Amino acid sequence: MSRATARWQQRGDALPHPHDTQSRPALAPRRLAQRGMLAPFQVRSFRFQFPADLVTSWGFEMENVILGWYILVQTGSVLLLTVFGSLQYFGTLLAPLIGLAGDRIGLRNVQCAMRAVYATLATTLMILAFTGTLRPLYVFIIVTVAGLVRPSDLGLRNALVAETMPTDRLMAGMGVSRTTADSARIVGPLVGSASFVAFGIGPSYAAIACCYAIAFLLTLGVGAPRAPLPAGTPHRSPARELREGLVYVWNTPCALAGMWLAFLVNATAFPLTSGLLPYVAREVYHIGETGLGSLVASFATGALLGSVTVSLAGRTLRPGRMMTVFALIWYGMLLVFAHMHSATSGRVMLVLAGCAQSLSLVPLAVLLLRASSDRMRGLVMGVRMLAIYGLPFGLLLAGSLIERIGFSATVTLYSVFGLLMTASIAVYWRAALWPEDAAGNRR
Repeated sequence: MSRATARWQQRGDALPHPHDTQSRPALAPRRLAQRGMLAPFQVRSFRFQFPADLVTSWGFEMENVILGWYILVQTGSVLLLTVFGSLQYFGTLLAPLIGLAGDRIGLRNVQCAMRAVYATLATTLMILAFTGTLRPLYVFIIVTVAGLVRPSDLGLRNALVAETMPTDRLMAGMGVSRTTADSARIVGPLVGSASFVAFGIGPSYAAIACCYAIAFLLTLGVGAPRAPLPAGTPHRSPARELREGLVYVWNTPCALAGMWLAFLVNATAFPLTSGLLPYVAREVYHIGETGLGSLVASFATGALLGSVTVSLAGRTLRPGRMMTVFALIWYGMLLVFAHMHSATSGRVMLVLAGCAQSLSLVPLAVLLLRASSDRMRGLVMGVRMLAIYGLPFGLLLAGSLIERIGFSATVTLYSVFGLLMTASIAVYWRAALWPEDAAGNRR
């Protein structure tokens, strides 16, 4: 036993995480945990992953605003706008297979391949824009191809954090990781809309392609050494492993409750604050591209505040309780948002809704990661991504309802339904989500 190891044990601290090649005995895990948001950056892999995820998220958000506005202006149809939003999640059914591939060949390798695809597609769209041959049909085709892999990006990010982060820093790491997407929803829409107005779609997409290329290079430095399989481990087919993952989730009450809640919010909450915001900006508040960017940034500002709160609170939080309570608050904020008739009051409600969203979904992700084994993280998070399939269906239904009963009535209907179903999930799985010693509240 080395002297450094002996000192750690005499002080009663946990040993450094084996994947953290930068850990030093002078920085005990308890002291790192007390540093809140800075603690995850003691892990070398996270210092690469954070900026890689950040620039990827910038690219995503710039694309969403630019292409959403392009489709709405070129076609004038809210239904086609919701079709555009739905196509981004076309490949959600592939998420468990992509997660399984990550478990088999390495999460980092799969994520590098995905980000290379993003860069290639963005470059293609940039060329079409510069040559004057871009059409809505081409946008739909490119978005469909990107939608085959893009829904899996967030799940792989979470699995990579869990793979490389010590347990006592997992909640903080997840909170900090989530800020990459939340802060990008502030910067991306504002930069995207401003660059679109100032320079046009071609130069804007040149910047997006650069974001994805930088993300690919940074992702090469992410990840931890993979532990070898035990000797004599039998080879299993992908179909069998996928079935085992689904059975595991079905037989784990807290995980199953989390999956149902994730599906619910994707079907009834996210459509109202993602794909429909271009319609809200143009038809409800009568503001232009810059106004749309401010609406998206308002929701993202609240989400960022929520993620920062989670990262600072760390292990004091109980995931099962938090994800349930703040899902109810989220729907309550959306219900009020439905009846805001000015852009200013709408932005305030979007900030509050965004905060509640992060305070619900970050604990949900931690709950699922803690419930899964090392060899099943990618698969479990891939199954979690299946819940995103609720979003395209929710978007398409919302687009149809808005044309018939109006925006306020549609949002009210979605919010009330979400409140009732969230309460039902909380009651049905109460034993797994509410008691302090429940599986869903492990810290």
